[in-house]
Amino acid sequence: MFKSASLRREWLSNPRGDILAGIVVALALIPEAIGFSIIAGVDPKVGLYASFSIAVIIALVGGRPGMVSAATAAVAVLVVPLVRDHGVEYLFAATVLMGLLQIVAGLLRLDRLMQFVSRSVVTGFINALAILIFMAQVPQLIGVTWHTYAMVIAGLAIIYLLPRLTRAIPSPLVAIVLLSLFAVWQAMPVNRVGDMGTLPGALPAFLIPDVPFTLETLRIILPYSLTMAVVGLLESLLTAQIVDELTDTPSDKNRETRGQGIANFVTGFFGGMGGCAMIGQSVINVKSGGQTRLSTFTAGTVLLFLIVVLGPWVAQIPMPALVAVMIMVSIGTFSWTSIKNIRHHPWHSSAVMIATVIVVVWTHDLAKGVLAGVLLSGLFFASKVRNLYSVATTASADGSVRSYAITGEIFFASVERFMASFDFKEVVDRVVIDVSRAHFWDISAVAALDKAVMKFRREGTDVDVVGLNEASATMVDRFGVHDKPGAQDALQTH
Repeated sequence: MFKSASLRREWLSNPRGDILAGIVVALALIPEAIGFSIIAGVDPKVGLYASFSIAVIIALVGGRPGMVSAATAAVAVLVVPLVRDHGVEYLFAATVLMGLLQIVAGLLRLDRLMQFVSRSVVTGFINALAILIFMAQVPQLIGVTWHTYAMVIAGLAIIYLLPRLTRAIPSPLVAIVLLSLFAVWQAMPVNRVGDMGTLPGALPAFLIPDVPFTLETLRIILPYSLTMAVVGLLESLLTAQIVDELTDTPSDKNRETRGQGIANFVTGFFGGMGGCAMIGQSVINVKSGGQTRLSTFTAGTVLLFLIVVLGPWVAQIPMPALVAVMIMVSIGTFSWTSIKNIRHHPWHSSAVMIATVIVVVWTHDLAKGVLAGVLLSGLFFASKVRNLYSVATTASADGSVRSYAITGEIFFASVERFMASFDFKEVVDRVVIDVSRAHFWDISAVAALDKAVMKFRREGTDVDVVGLNEASATMVDRFGVHDKPGAQDALQTH
């Protein structure tokens, strides 16, 4: 049950702006959904039905109001072999399973993994996506008449100049309507939406995927469903983070994870392909005034109304008008300040951002780019922490006692430097290892301490380890062996 205050805040706080923004998004969804269907090798209605279903359902159950989810290229490219080898019904079954896996991911709170994605990776993701959005428009600008270029320029002029006069109506919507009327009136020789594929003329029907319910079917679809689920969640959670920053409002990432699962699970039964959040459409929505769940809901319902009821008119929309909108999105999405910051930010942060962009653009795979960025961030972080290490040594006046004062973080990447700090061959009666300014993070660090102590003992030197903080002492007490009976034997198998 919705509480009245929550209902007003999430649905009715900005009805006019949400409805207008939703209409703009619906118009921009049509060519993209058709294009993604072509990528996946399925009928255009598969992508269009998916966009309607996912948008409407995520508006109800998602965790990020104002974010738009639908059929996407990121998921479409993954299912090409499945459709080619087994048919579209297996795609529907894979979409249902994808949804189930995402619901499980939500129950397991896997959204928390986003905490390990650094700011540099997010910036690289944003820039790469902006580049991909622009590149996706290039085919519409090659081998066409000059009228196409003129209409794109006119569309961009309307989009950027109209807000200086009025913001009552989203400028992208005005550009689409005016250019459509002009193209029809003048019979302009430009590509139309209808040239992208045949629009469906009926409502989607609820059907169970026509596949054998066997382990063999599960073996076929599980790898695809798993990949679709991971990529879909990755793009959705990153997009939610970006919309959070655009709107200065928080989102419920766990609810979004479960919501994406529910949306894809249901969509598979309505003859749709899997999808996820769309950063381009979400930016259009926000910049056009969409703020609440109503804008996403409007986008889905208007999309269905346009393709089923107004199909013949929608087919006449000139592609240059939609290309102008998407170019505006790519320009608005790209983080231009990140170019200026390359010289001012730490070099490893810039390297992570650039690597993420290169991998995404090179592979056209957002997941690979983000994974590369996260791995690179982890390596740089480990390297940086590894260097936060120093050791000071002092000897007693009579030379019988050597003290080592360790400062820094001891973990798997720093154990080699830790071991190199000691002179095991020095002839002294006693060694004091002072770790009051150090911290032992993992079993590698504990094993290194064991090894150092036992090496000194083998040389006939007494060893005292002093200053362990509470957390390090707990680790050493649980996993260490040097202070326990049979330490020498235990160390040989440690």
